[in-house]
Amino acid sequence: AITNLLRLATLNQKISPRGIPLMSQDQWDLVLPLAVLELKNAASQNATIADAYNQLQTYLHQIPSMFSTNAVLVTSDGMEARIGSITANAERFMPWRTVNGQDFAHRGTPELETLLRGVFTRENLLALIRDFIVFGDKGEGPFKIIAGYHQFHGAQKAVQQAIEATRLDGDRKIGVIWHTQGSGKSLLMAFFAGLAVKSQSLENPTLVILTDRNDLDDQLFGTFGLCRDLIRQNPEQADSRADLKQLLDKAAGGVVFTTVQKFSPEKGEESFPLLSDRRNIIVIADEAHRSQYGFESKLDRETGLRRYGYAHYIRQAMPNASFIGFTGTPIEAADINTPAIFGEYIDVYDISRAVEDGATVPIYYESRLARIELSDDEKPLIDAEIEALIEDESLTEAEKMKAKWSAVEALVGSDKRLAQVAGDMVTHLEARIEAMNGKAMAVCMSRRICVALYDRIIALRPDWHSNDDSKGAVKIVMTGAASDPLEWQQHIGTKRRRDELAKRARNPDDPLRLVIVCDMWLTGFDAPCMNTMYIDKPMRGHGLMQAIARVNRVFADKSGGLVVDYIGVAQNLRNALSQYTGSDRDKTGIDESAAVAAMMERCEAVRDLLHGFDYRPGIEGQPRERLICLGGALDWVLKWQESQAARQKSEEDKKRAHRRFLDMVLELSKAYALASASDEARAIRDEVGFFQAIRAALAKTTATGKISEKDRAFAVQQLVDRAVASSEIIDILKVAGLQSPDISILSDEFLMEIGKMEKKNLALEALKKLLAGEIVSRSKSNLVESKAFSNRLEEAVARYHAGAISAAEMIQELIELAKDMKAARARGDEMGLSQEEVAFYMALAENESAVEAMGDEKLRLIAHELLEQLRNNVTVDWHQRESARARMRVLVKRILKKYGYPPDLADEAVQTVLAQAEILLREINT
Repeated sequence: AITNLLRLATLNQKISPRGIPLMSQDQWDLVLPLAVLELKNAASQNATIADAYNQLQTYLHQIPSMFSTNAVLVTSDGMEARIGSITANAERFMPWRTVNGQDFAHRGTPELETLLRGVFTRENLLALIRDFIVFGDKGEGPFKIIAGYHQFHGAQKAVQQAIEATRLDGDRKIGVIWHTQGSGKSLLMAFFAGLAVKSQSLENPTLVILTDRNDLDDQLFGTFGLCRDLIRQNPEQADSRADLKQLLDKAAGGVVFTTVQKFSPEKGEESFPLLSDRRNIIVIADEAHRSQYGFESKLDRETGLRRYGYAHYIRQAMPNASFIGFTGTPIEAADINTPAIFGEYIDVYDISRAVEDGATVPIYYESRLARIELSDDEKPLIDAEIEALIEDESLTEAEKMKAKWSAVEALVGSDKRLAQVAGDMVTHLEARIEAMNGKAMAVCMSRRICVALYDRIIALRPDWHSNDDSKGAVKIVMTGAASDPLEWQQHIGTKRRRDELAKRARNPDDPLRLVIVCDMWLTGFDAPCMNTMYIDKPMRGHGLMQAIARVNRVFADKSGGLVVDYIGVAQNLRNALSQYTGSDRDKTGIDESAAVAAMMERCEAVRDLLHGFDYRPGIEGQPRERLICLGGALDWVLKWQESQAARQKSEEDKKRAHRRFLDMVLELSKAYALASASDEARAIRDEVGFFQAIRAALAKTTATGKISEKDRAFAVQQLVDRAVASSEIIDILKVAGLQSPDISILSDEFLMEIGKMEKKNLALEALKKLLAGEIVSRSKSNLVESKAFSNRLEEAVARYHAGAISAAEMIQELIELAKDMKAARARGDEMGLSQEEVAFYMALAENESAVEAMGDEKLRLIAHELLEQLRNNVTVDWHQRESARARMRVLVKRILKKYGYPPDLADEAVQTVLAQAEILLREINT
């Protein structure tokens, strides 16, 4: 039953929450409110998801007894809808995008109906309450977790597949579930386990959970410990092969954790002994991919013994078991072992859907390569060394790989290079923290380098050090032994020490800001407030994707995570992403230039809104002048809002018009925070601060513009004026051996030199940088031309990133683009026009119909007269005063009409000409 208004009497007042599903006996002598739905009126001016969430928090505070039997909470404003638990913060309220687990409602479609039909049917609601809610307390207060729709349906699909695979005629390959990192894969495994142990068809199975490292085994074991009520028993960890055999030596039941390494034969053995031949064993493999579960065979040339992949030995140990794999990264296209062991995909929840749902945030990429000093003789060796570090090396090759790794480690960990990395990292991190509160992780190649980097950092920032593990801004997380060097011992600790540091890392208010790791915490570790990862270790494939996912967790107003690359993992990242869908590649490994571009785009939007008001005194003036300018800017925005709202018909559209400036500045602030370490961000720092001041003043002044705690927390602090980019960090043009030539005078010989470079990726990046710089330069003088070239460059880059063209083909396309840009410079001489006149000619000729109707000669005459008349009639402030702009529009229209420019194309041409005029005349005036 559902009641729309349940009036509850409290000590002080009566409160009437709306929308409460009730469970009751027939006689209504017992009423159990299972859910509270706060449904805001979509037509109301204050109808937001945030207000609905805040209303629920008020109910929780004022009438806690109503929530004693609560299962779920729902918030909605009519369009958006979210579901969460009584302990979840606003960011962890998630959409429910499916009714049946097959068809998904995408973002932008009404969400409330899907949530209601997907959750509140009798069958689904009871299943959610019974099998998909977890309670726990990790020492920071009790919490309650509700499964997301992907976990709810993914676990049920997996159980159905398990029933089919474990039949007498089944193939014992249950399948693979790919749910991207950060989306709750560990809980999904526990939900599946809970359903499996209850299933009569599975005959009370024994569940064997496999991981490949002890720390991962501990982390997953901890998650299952929280879910002991769902799995109806306490999970157990096998300490040895003998212990594992004893735990499996029963007829049914049990949840056993072990590592794959326990399935290695003893010395002198080629096979693994039988542990159990029961059919009701289900092996659950975490991160199921070929490096852990391959079948490959290797012959030891010293002993003559054969060694196999772990999958072979696991099958020998449990020949009748069924297998299911869970992974946070997709199965590689060339990986035939994973499907051979586990079967095909059961369910996929990829990066794109996770980001769209708000389950994770996008990851941005910034290259800050730190030079490895090598002689010319040594350079050819480095690629071969790195190439040897593949993740599926056999056991017999381990020592060889270790030797090669050591050679590279010595170069990466040289004193001179580490000094450069430490200096740049400290400066970069401080800029990040001042712009967007959060934490960072640095990944080093070895424990030795971890310690050396730590020493370099505290030499630069002594106050970051503390001998007390509960204090200090930087810590190393690593294991070790008493035999390790003395200077390492302060950083080597017990599991208890690591657990305490993990708590500090997860606490956004703790002064710990940077953790340095080698292998620890790169998988399975969650610290939502961590937003930056510094990589100085060669990584690839699954390991790389798992590592960078440490910064994709949702937290407060965190817009994205940033991966800063000091060693050059970009190509490996692209190779790893090639296994993902195209939309996933757009959400992961985004170049930092995308963040800068987004910031500048939003900044231009705010500037355009303030067009006509001179706010320079608010940035450059003295304090009194800034305050006066702020008052003027506030008045300007208020008038603009009123004029925009007056044009709207619906109340909703009027409300949006009043919110537009507030929303635009908030979006700019978020984008600025992501790009805060860039030179572009530093250049507009004070301007962004002034826009934020206008926003804050507007929020205080307007009745409906109250500033929320969320907005206030996200306000970006002005950064200290300092150069973030270290001069020691590589300039791509210098690495390519180029001298940053002016592309307008590029010779054919230079372009041929680019085309012949052996390092195609380096040549590509160098040419892209030159072309992008030239396009920006041209945008100051020729709007249409720069837009056309910019589109060509973007399209070529997009095809390259999509894998449609190779690096070599991409270079050829860019060389052709460079030649066309060079030819465009000579166009004026050929046509008898100045560069300024060419710009107006292109503005007029942008529409091909006009060229066909009038011909080049007439368009040249119009361009010449336009430039002459505009120069003669322009005033200094013409682009700021609407009356002056109107006169200029009339002037342009008159000239177009004089020469017979097609009337149906005139309005568009006038706008383009005026935009070109504004750019050109501003450039002339400066």
